[in-house]
Amino acid sequence: MRFKALIAALCLSLGVATASALPASADEIRIVGFGDSLMAAYNLQSDEGFPARLQAALRDRGHEVSIIDAGVSGDTTSGGLARLDWSIPDGIDGVILELGANDALRGLPPEKTRENLEAMIVRLKQRGISVLLAGMLAPPNMGAGYETVFNQIYPDLAAEHGLIFYPFFLDGVTGNPEMLLSDGMHPNVNGINTMVEKFVPVAEQFLARIKTE
Repeated sequence: MRFKALIAALCLSLGVATASALPASADEIRIVGFGDSLMAAYNLQSDEGFPARLQAALRDRGHEVSIIDAGVSGDTTSGGLARLDWSIPDGIDGVILELGANDALRGLPPEKTRENLEAMIVRLKQRGISVLLAGMLAPPNMGAGYETVFNQIYPDLAAEHGLIFYPFFLDGVTGNPEMLLSDGMHPNVNGINTMVEKFVPVAEQFLARIKTE
């Protein structure tokens, strides 16, 4: 994939997302999808994005759940950390944490990515919010050394903090033109549907954990 040529496509928007309060039933689990353009329905309708499609899939399986989209296109882990506290309101039960793709595309130090992700995990857990960590893989053109260090960030953090873990957010989509927009980077509707189908079992594990915490 042409990762360097596509950095701008992933980093275009400077918008800000806040997970606004929504009415919920007493039994409904409220989750925030906190990430970058891969979470934020990039060049799709809002109801075609990952949070909306995952919510629909889980409700179809009988789960009382709302998933709020707090994705910001172009966001890095530093940006996510800066907006974390005010982007996620009180009353949220869980967060799907999906950040780091833009760090890797920009070649930012993996140590800083890890530091930022860990700070977000710690803050959320201090607030009593469960975390599902969605992993990302570095583009191969960053070099084998960078790739090895970056890719290990996510499983290491998940193990150290006892998190529900999904190894690669774009599993089944990356490198498949039928699943991607014309930029070759972001998922199209077919790609989102594939991502959701693969993600649902882990999301159900996450819901089960939330109910016991």
